[in-house]
Amino acid sequence: MVYTYKMPTELVFGYGAAAQTGPKTLELGLKKALLVTDKGVLDAGILKNLESSLKEANIAYEIFSEIEQEPTMQGVEAGTKLLKDFGAEGVIGVGGGSALDSAKAIAVMATNSGKIFDYAGFGKVPVQPLPIIAIPTTSGTGSEATFWSVLADKTQGVKFSVGGWNVMPVLAIVDPQLTESLPPSITATTGMDALVHAMEAYVSTNCQPISEGMAYHAMKLIARSLRQAVNHWKDTKAREDMIMGSLIAALAFNITRLGNAHALAIPLGIKYNIPHGEVNAILLPWVMQYNLSACPDKFIEIAKLFGEDTSGLAPMEAAQKSVKAIKALLRDIGIKDGLKKWNVKEDELAEIAAKAIKSDNVKSNPRKTKEADLIQLCIDAMNGVGDYDP
Repeated sequence: MVYTYKMPTELVFGYGAAAQTGPKTLELGLKKALLVTDKGVLDAGILKNLESSLKEANIAYEIFSEIEQEPTMQGVEAGTKLLKDFGAEGVIGVGGGSALDSAKAIAVMATNSGKIFDYAGFGKVPVQPLPIIAIPTTSGTGSEATFWSVLADKTQGVKFSVGGWNVMPVLAIVDPQLTESLPPSITATTGMDALVHAMEAYVSTNCQPISEGMAYHAMKLIARSLRQAVNHWKDTKAREDMIMGSLIAALAFNITRLGNAHALAIPLGIKYNIPHGEVNAILLPWVMQYNLSACPDKFIEIAKLFGEDTSGLAPMEAAQKSVKAIKALLRDIGIKDGLKKWNVKEDELAEIAAKAIKSDNVKSNPRKTKEADLIQLCIDAMNGVGDYDP
C-alpha cells in the first residue's frame, strides 16, 4: 500500500503569534492586503494587535467585514469588488470558518472570471488565486489548513464547495489568544465541530497511517481540554489544546473526508438554520452508535481517550463506552437538546436524507449507509442526550 500526504500551507502557532502577521506578510512580498473578517471579531477588538503588526510592517490594508453566519457567494462578490478597487495583492482572513472560507473564495475570484459557483467541486479553479493568509479566532473548523471553501447561495437556498490544492492558504497563523473572547456556548459548539472532524477522520474508510495519528492526537487534546475551555475560559493551556486540536483534526480530514454526521449537518443546517458545530454535536453520538459495529477497535480507543475503563469487556461493550463518554461530554458543556429544539420535522427528513446521501462524506463513513439509515439517525437525534443515560 502506498500512502500520500500533502500540506502546502506554512503553519505558525503559539500565544502571541498574531504579532507575526506583518513580518510574515512581507515575507510573501505583499504590500497591500484585503483583511476579511466578520463584525463580531471587529467589534470585539480582536484585530487590534494584528492591525498594529501590519502597520509596523508598512502594509496597507482594507477591511471587509460583511460576512454572514453562513458565508455566501453574494458576500464573496462584494468582497472581490472591494479587493479589486483597493488593488490588494493578497487576502488575510481572520475569524471563524465563515470568514476564512470567504477569504479563500475572494482570493479565487480576484484572479478568475465568472462567478464562484462556476468553480464548485475539487480542482476546478484554473488560475492561481491571490495568496491567502488564514488566522482563526475559533477552535472548530480548521479552515486555515484545508483546501475547501464552503459557501451558500441565498437565492437558490443551497450550499456548495470550491476546493483544490491551490485554494489552500499559503500561511496559517494560529494564535490561541485570539479565542479568549469566545463565549462558552460558541467554545462548546466549535470545539465539538473539531472533535467530529477528528473522530470522523479517525474512523473514515480513507484513513491512512499519517491521518490516523493526527486524528488520534487531535481527539486526545480535545478530550482533555474541551470541558476546561468551556467552563474555565481563562485556562490558557486548555485554549491552546483546543485550537491545536482543531488544526490537527483539519490536517487529518483534509485528505480523508468525513462521515455521516457531516453529510447530514449541511442540509439540516441550511433548512433549519442550525449552527454547523451544534448540529454536528447533536448528531455525533447517534452516528457513533450506528458505526460501532464497523470498527469497534477504533471506538474502544476513543472510549479510552475519554477516560472510560474498558478492561474485561467484550469488544462491542467496550466500544459502547465511547458513546457514553460523548453523551457525558455534551451534557457537561451544555449541549443536551436534540433536533427538536430547531423545529426539525420528521415528515421533512426524507428531503434531508436525499440531499445528504449525495455527499462524498457518506462514501467515507465506515458503515455502508442508505437514505433510510440517514432518516433514522435524525429521528434518533431528535431528543438530544437528556440528563442521563438510560
